[in-house]
Amino acid sequence: MGACLGACSLLSCASCLCGSAPCILCSCCPCSHSSTLSRLIFTAFLFLGVLVSVIMLSPSVESQLYKLPWVCEEVAGSPVALQGHIDCGSLLGHRAVYRMCFAMAAFFFLFSLLMICVRSSRDPRAAIQNGFWFFKFLVFVGITVGAFYIPDGSFSNIWFYFGVVGSFVFLLIQLLLFIDFAHSWNQRWVNKAEKSDSRAWYAGLFFFTLLFYALSVVAVALLFIYYTQPGACYEGKIFISLNLIFCFCVSIVAVLPKVQDAQPNSGLLQASVITLYTMFVTWLALSNVPDRKCNPTLLTHLDNGTVLAGPEGYETQWWDAPSIVGLIVFILCTLFISLRSSDHRQVNSLMQTEECPPVLEATQQQQVADCEGRAFDNEQDSVTYSYSFFHFCLVLASLHVMMTLTNWYRPGETRKMISTWTAVWVKICASWAGLLLYLWTLVAPLLLPNRDFS
Repeated sequence: MGACLGACSLLSCASCLCGSAPCILCSCCPCSHSSTLSRLIFTAFLFLGVLVSVIMLSPSVESQLYKLPWVCEEVAGSPVALQGHIDCGSLLGHRAVYRMCFAMAAFFFLFSLLMICVRSSRDPRAAIQNGFWFFKFLVFVGITVGAFYIPDGSFSNIWFYFGVVGSFVFLLIQLLLFIDFAHSWNQRWVNKAEKSDSRAWYAGLFFFTLLFYALSVVAVALLFIYYTQPGACYEGKIFISLNLIFCFCVSIVAVLPKVQDAQPNSGLLQASVITLYTMFVTWLALSNVPDRKCNPTLLTHLDNGTVLAGPEGYETQWWDAPSIVGLIVFILCTLFISLRSSDHRQVNSLMQTEECPPVLEATQQQQVADCEGRAFDNEQDSVTYSYSFFHFCLVLASLHVMMTLTNWYRPGETRKMISTWTAVWVKICASWAGLLLYLWTLVAPLLLPNRDFS
């Protein structure tokens, strides 16, 4: 009897995976918005691809990948004694990551094209977005298998530049999410302070603002200590100094009286978050400088097979600190994209999400109370986010995680992974573009007084 009940439960869950509706009638699905569940499941597909990519970077898996037709022609284990180069064995794992991320990007790009101009769940394509998960998983697996049989040729070199462009855009999206998070955080704590007439909320804002600025100053000091040398590393010194000056300038602009009059919610909390994120991107950029004197994380193979970093000879692996922190930030930002829409109209417009009207929100709360453990369709009148743009963000996320897992190393003509200045300039330019974007959010109401920025 218990086995029969278990089988029925499994069949109920299988209907969730194969059905065309957003699990409205499935007791195995949580009581939540179908739009939120769909985004979370697509994000789970992305994280699954990231997990497979991480596994493929392990040496034991690399040895098995030699059986595929695009393996290196050189003998495995042949040492390379050139500075900043990795031998063919390590290259193989990173070429596998390129193909896995190509499959993820192709999968999400296919859905991005398919979901253009979907206005509500009444559109037949919305059923594909919110259901048929089993078949979508089969498509995902099929694209992945096909990607591993792409002839090498110039694929890695071409796909590297796709990754550079996509990662640049995704870095800007990350900054936008941090700006929105800081604005929402500041606004909510100020509102609570005004309602409760308590200074504790203001003290909390002051503490975190001071903490973020302190961390930024520490980051600047560490960057100068570890990524610059006396009489050398002039590029790194210029990048650090310029970003420090730019962050100081936007912090001053954020508290100018005219800016405060136009945007009462702007302040140093947001500026401190942007400053800390800018120093983080600067760190990522300097970790790709192709010079061992100026980059202690640069990998180098010696004749005895030991991997060294910098003249002191610190032992390291591909998973260095910049890659780990970058992957954590990537995961948090991707979940942020999947779980919420913004409290600010400008961000909703840019990210293609919508705020829920009060009347519709009340109706949905009643549906939540009546759903009894089932997901319900909250997009019968209009979608709460752009399906197409959401998948495009996942395309950019796939490209960004590819560059993160491979440390932005470019496949060279001699089939070696090479650290180049391209990665450095892309990240530095992304930090400058992000600061310019934040500056625009501060001064736009002053430059365009006739437009509504409330």
